[in-house]
Amino acid sequence: MSRWLTTTTIPSTQAVKHRVLPRLITGQEIVLIGIIAVLWILLGIYTPSFLTPGSILPLFVAVAPIALIGVGMTFVIITAGIDVSVGAILTVAAVITTKTMVETGIPLLPAVGLAMLVGLALGLINGFLVAYGRIQAIIITFGTANLFTFLALRIFGSSTVNGIPSTFEVFGRGEAGRTLGIPHSFAITLLIAAAAWWFLRHTVIGRHFFAIGGDENAARLAGIKVRPLVLSAYALTGLLAGLAACFIVAQGTSTLDQSVGAGRELSVIAAVVIGGTSTLGGRGSILGTILGALLVQTVLSGVTQLGWPSQLGDLFVGAAIILAVGTDIIRERARKKKTHS
Repeated sequence: MSRWLTTTTIPSTQAVKHRVLPRLITGQEIVLIGIIAVLWILLGIYTPSFLTPGSILPLFVAVAPIALIGVGMTFVIITAGIDVSVGAILTVAAVITTKTMVETGIPLLPAVGLAMLVGLALGLINGFLVAYGRIQAIIITFGTANLFTFLALRIFGSSTVNGIPSTFEVFGRGEAGRTLGIPHSFAITLLIAAAAWWFLRHTVIGRHFFAIGGDENAARLAGIKVRPLVLSAYALTGLLAGLAACFIVAQGTSTLDQSVGAGRELSVIAAVVIGGTSTLGGRGSILGTILGALLVQTVLSGVTQLGWPSQLGDLFVGAAIILAVGTDIIRERARKKKTHS
């Protein structure tokens, strides 16, 4: 998605509202679709079982939590921020919810609500510190990631959570987790992503997020409420991390261990960045994030099915992040050079 505002000109709200919208799909998204298609074909050739429902459906289930948190992270990175605490937020939400399920036997909807409420609360802490503390987001969220992890470990009490009931099986891999062959978790993720896509593309407030990432000071001078919107981006990310915790608990067994959220933040950030959202702020795409999450999970699943060392998956994803960020920086420098020439 192209930048809505330059660093030198802030159009009025009315002008932004009537601006011609960018294309429904960008060139980078088309490239991602092509790469994913090629990978699927190659994996189908070398591991024929990859293209079977028994492999594709679990892939979609695994993609769902990463893509879901990625939707919130897209809002955050569009505003030129970042949240490296989402893995820790997911861990706290998962352990509090599962312990409550084991001890009280609460049903599905209250359990989901509890997980989302925990995620929202932690996301609000991040958002308040970033928006009103005026400290760089990576510093704040790196600090809160450690605090949230400590909190989760204390709640775990140096042991696993055992005897988790099948409350979340509706989000799992089995028959109860699918309708017409579509995993519920993946379908919910797509619905939320579609709503977020529409919001960013077709509402004035949605476009204000791009303005903040393009030039925060100019956006503030234009009358945009920068701090509440930045706060809401982190709150949304925490909320979705809480829901993603339910999806991840559903993928496991009746036991939850302390590594449930470990490394999830890297997969989420990779999905968003590879999907075309600029780490410099002001440009991003929900569709690109979904495609980025699908690409990341395809690579990780492919490495496993080919019997390669799991470290190769991390290597490929890391290389993709560097390539995406490097390309974005070069493109931004070229744009600025063109603007000033």
